[in-house]
Amino acid sequence: MIGSIISAIVIGAVIGLLARLILPGRQNISLGLTVIIGIVAALLGTLIAYWLGVATTRGIDWWEHIIQLVLAIIGVGAVSSRRRPSGTP
Repeated sequence: MIGSIISAIVIGAVIGLLARLILPGRQNISLGLTVIIGIVAALLGTLIAYWLGVATTRGIDWWEHIIQLVLAIIGVGAVSSRRRPSGTP
């Protein structure tokens, strides 16, 4: 149980940071918020992959990670577009 939580946090952090790197331009959100979005995307992505039947495969679960990354890109993009840069009315 603890190992699953730690791995979800680590995978979520990596997924969030990858999403931020993939998105063009500057995202006006903190690194911590990026990691939180990545963790949520990783958990939701795992759930969706489970529903689709691609969560557990032999080797690396590429489809699961792709779903997680797409969700993180959407999440980081949505949150960063809603936050205005400081000094902007």
